[in-house]
Order: sequence, then C-alpha cells, then structure tokens
Amino acid sequence: MGRGSYTASDWARLKGSFGSETRPEKIYKTNHSRDVAAALAGVFRQSRDSEDSPESTPVIIGFDVTASMGYLASELALNSLNKAIMYLYKNRPITCPQIMCCAIGDCKSDKYPLQATQFESDIRIIKQLTGLDLEGGGGGNGGESYNLVWYFAAERTQTDCFEKRRKKGYLITIGDDNCHKGLTPAEIKRVFGDTRSLGLSNEELTAAAGEKYNIFHICIDTGSINDDKIFNGWQELLKGRTAAISKKNIACLPELIYALISMGEGAAASEALTAVDQGAAEKIANSLAFIDLKKRETISF
Repeated sequence: MGRGSYTASDWARLKGSFGSETRPEKIYKTNHSRDVAAALAGVFRQSRDSEDSPESTPVIIGFDVTASMGYLASELALNSLNKAIMYLYKNRPITCPQIMCCAIGDCKSDKYPLQATQFESDIRIIKQLTGLDLEGGGGGNGGESYNLVWYFAAERTQTDCFEKRRKKGYLITIGDDNCHKGLTPAEIKRVFGDTRSLGLSNEELTAAAGEKYNIFHICIDTGSINDDKIFNGWQELLKGRTAAISKKNIACLPELIYALISMGEGAAASEALTAVDQGAAEKIANSLAFIDLKKRETISF
C-alpha cells in the first residue's frame, strides 16, 4: 500500500463532506455489526516503496477510543492528523511518510480491542481513519490495551524501510490511561488468532516492536489526580520516550507528533519546535521535557 500523494485540496474536500459536524459518532462510520477484531486474525499491513514513495517511512498512530476519548477521535479526524501530515511533507524530517492508524480499546472487555487501517500516503489516511469503529468501551479496570499495537507492529507489519534500509519507522500511541501489564496467550489468540504457550510482558512487546519502530507515547493530562501516576508508569516503561499534553491543548497534538518524529531523526527539541506554529510550540514546549533520546536540553521561548 502507500501509493498516491497527500494534497491540501483532497483534505479540503474531505473535511467539507463532514459539514459542521464535530461529534465523533457522526464523523466515524460506526458499524457494530461487523466483527472488526476477527478481521485482524492472520492479517498483515505493508509499507512498500513505490514510484510515488521511493523511500517509504512507516508511521503508526495508535489512539485510545474507549469511553472517555471521543474528543480525541474527533480531533484527529478534523484537525490533528491532517496538520501533522502537512508538517511532515513540508519539513521532511522523514522521507515519504506512509501512515497507518490504530484504534485502541481494552482486550479484557471490548469486542473491538484493536483496529488498523492500511499504510497510506494520500487522503485515504483520513478516509480509512473515519472508517474505524468507535466502540467507546473500556473496562474501568485500571488500564487499556495500548500494547496490542506493539504486538501488531512487531508481528504483522512488513516495511521496506526496515527490510531494505534497516531504518526504523515511528509508532506513537496516545491516550489518558495506564497500559495493561502484558498480553496473555488467550488475548493474543482472540485478537490476532495466534497460538502461544506463554504471554508477553510490555517490556518484551516494546523490545520486539522497537526493532522496527521508534516508539513514543503521548499521555493526555485530563486534570485528574491520577495523571502523575499514569505518566510515571509510562515513563518507567518508555523512559525518555513519553510526552504529556494537557487536554485543553489537544489542538496542539500535530505539533507534538511532528516534534517527536523530528527528534527521533536527530533534531533538537528547540529546532523541531521552530518548524511549527509558534503559538502551539509555546504550549507544548514543556511536553518535551522528558524526551531524552540522546541528550537533555532546556527549552525556552
């Protein structure tokens, strides 16, 4: 997959088709009659070089679609994903981005705990995004299944970026909750159809996905008393690769996504932030304070 090119005019037409709607249930083509979970059994997603993308770079954006997160789904569809793509095309921190979106639920309670689009390079990125099913579940059990994306990335994606050039893509998850501690054999069987005698810890999952992808997580600060505890848990797992953004600044998400990818390619945080809207950059500067890929730096405006 990944043919074609992303254009502002295609985005304008697609956004126009949404009209004045901002409600996720109106933007996303929810269809609970299909068994989305079973659709991932045995499925692979491929990011391949083509005439349009001669040096493809896979980017996976995984986002929480449980009950509290409808606003995030709307933000991605109406603003953040398009804006992040435009930053990537304009400033080119990576070559030929091919983007896959994953809707993340809770494999302990949800019928659709993981859904994945194809890797695409054109407006199908967002068209397929809005075809995902927003189950709006979650079990109230202390976490969500962000780790399903790591398993899928490690076991079910094939990329020319890694296979031909031994270069990593990017995998960014976004949400406001803890991650369950690992995946059991039963959960892996139910979601992916794979039979295993042993489960996998999050450390094993991130190590496996990390062979092909630079992994980051964005914690959304909701103003809850649990925010610090959740952030610290992510920092323990993904030390130096966990950022936080306030819910009130969620419209600055594209700038944060772009900054993480730019820093993954070796840019300093201050350099990455100068390439984006400066009003947004000021709001997210502190979000990068815990990102420590090579060296820590002070960010000031």
